[in-house]
Amino acid sequence: MLHERLKGYSGTAISTGRSSANVFRMAGSGVPALFLKHGFGEGAAEIEAEASCLRWLKSEGIACAEVIEQVTTDGSVWLLSSEVTGRDVATSMQLAPNEVVAIAAEGLRRLHALNPSKCPFDQRLDRRIDLARERVEMNLVDETDFDAERMGRTARSVFEDLIAHRPRAEDLVVTHGDATFENLMQCDGRFSGFVDCGRLGVADRYRDLALIARSIEDRLGRQWVQTFFDIYGCHYDETRIRYYQILDEFF
Repeated sequence: MLHERLKGYSGTAISTGRSSANVFRMAGSGVPALFLKHGFGEGAAEIEAEASCLRWLKSEGIACAEVIEQVTTDGSVWLLSSEVTGRDVATSMQLAPNEVVAIAAEGLRRLHALNPSKCPFDQRLDRRIDLARERVEMNLVDETDFDAERMGRTARSVFEDLIAHRPRAEDLVVTHGDATFENLMQCDGRFSGFVDCGRLGVADRYRDLALIARSIEDRLGRQWVQTFFDIYGCHYDETRIRYYQILDEFF
């Protein structure tokens, strides 16, 4: 069935970012562009998780890719999905900084307004810290990809910081889990959807706010971070931002 759906299409491999899956943009004459993902092992698990997250997110009225077909064969998974309208914020060079932060705030406000009690995906600290510990013990953490302030340290020493500075409480919302400019889409200067949703789940809102703050500071300058928080409508909490940026180092 998947083969039939892709008649007339040709694929172009694209960067997969953090994913271990293979990703292709499928295009053809007179047909809508699609995305095809394929993975074994960890990559297959990532794809299955993303398919479940996309189905739930779409059912809640949040713009994201639509799952067209999912196929499991011999330990591998194929996922065919629609293309989200627009262009990712990271490559939307025509946008002014004030437009970028407004798009990011609009998208995350919509997502965080969902009822977390209805979300079936748990990404709270207990689970994420356990996963981080497993990745440290299995030597899966890429220490060469740490943020500049932690570069040169070991994953074990950074994990000690994660345990020592854990917040006492979590402000739970539905989070994206990888809220960067690359995963926010815009069309005509307005938020148009999310991509790479496999880490979606209930967690502290700063799980997302910490990563979008880093994107804003890196791409636009630190002066635009507070503007984002003003539009989003949340207190800027430096301690929580630092903590969730540390947590992200393990994934």
